[in-house]
Amino acid sequence: MHTPVLQMNHISKTFKKNLALDNVTLTIDQGDIYGFIGQNGAGKTTLLRIIAGLSFPSKGTFTLFGSADERKKVKARKRMGAIIETPALYDHMSATDNLEVLRLQKGIPGKASIVKILKLVGLEHTGTKKVENFSLGMKQRLAIAGAMLGDPEFLILDEPTNGLDPTGIQDIRNLLLKLNKEYGLTILISSHILSELSMLATRFGIIHQGQLIEQLSLNELHEKCKKHIRIKVNNPKLASTVLETKLKTTKFEVHSEGILKLYQFTEEPQLVSTVLVKAGLVIEEFTPAGDDLETYYTRLIGGVNRV
Repeated sequence: MHTPVLQMNHISKTFKKNLALDNVTLTIDQGDIYGFIGQNGAGKTTLLRIIAGLSFPSKGTFTLFGSADERKKVKARKRMGAIIETPALYDHMSATDNLEVLRLQKGIPGKASIVKILKLVGLEHTGTKKVENFSLGMKQRLAIAGAMLGDPEFLILDEPTNGLDPTGIQDIRNLLLKLNKEYGLTILISSHILSELSMLATRFGIIHQGQLIEQLSLNELHEKCKKHIRIKVNNPKLASTVLETKLKTTKFEVHSEGILKLYQFTEEPQLVSTVLVKAGLVIEEFTPAGDDLETYYTRLIGGVNRV
């Protein structure tokens, strides 16, 4: 049985007359890497700020580690680390000194935690080097180190790979996978790039114009993007029977408007069309299909016509 770390119920947020979040309901379970995907301005950061206690919902409720009461959520947030918007780093100080400031602010006893965290994020050899001389990827890893002080169970990251080169993105991805698998950390990570999150997240929430329009697992996402033959016929019921009896397959779905999606025989389209025609079916459309992740996302938010 999964234990929820976060449960949001019908959360809305209004700024003056602008609706930033519209009736958002989601659950993040312990051990999830939850990819929160949406365009800039879709409402991602607003929702993360609410979770972190930097803002409050106009409507709706949520629980954090099972706590719904605001006073209890303040205590629950001590089990959480977060980087929202721009990380706060002191450029004129070293990585160690940056973490020492955060350690004192958080009231964490002893300096041993700093050595441990720097090694965890791969910055143990930076010595007295000032942060202003760090690469963007090193700064992001230092920001994550700051969020990890105090050994949180839940980590929230707002666009952590924004502006990074491919090597920097891979470094952050590997770090987060390590934190999740070896330390059991639950992670909520926002991005506007689905293909990037697909290599990291186990579950996804897609937000558009303040509304959560879909939640799905990684397996469900791959299933939706899977290669298939899109077939439109005059009699989908007969077509289903023909596929089952003549081609001995059940790997297809029947959709509205007489459309079938066949996930087998994608390399033998002529065989499929011949069998259907011989059965007396009129084929109105017969095309290879299958989205990459970005195309699927674009279709979902209405960038092009939906399938």
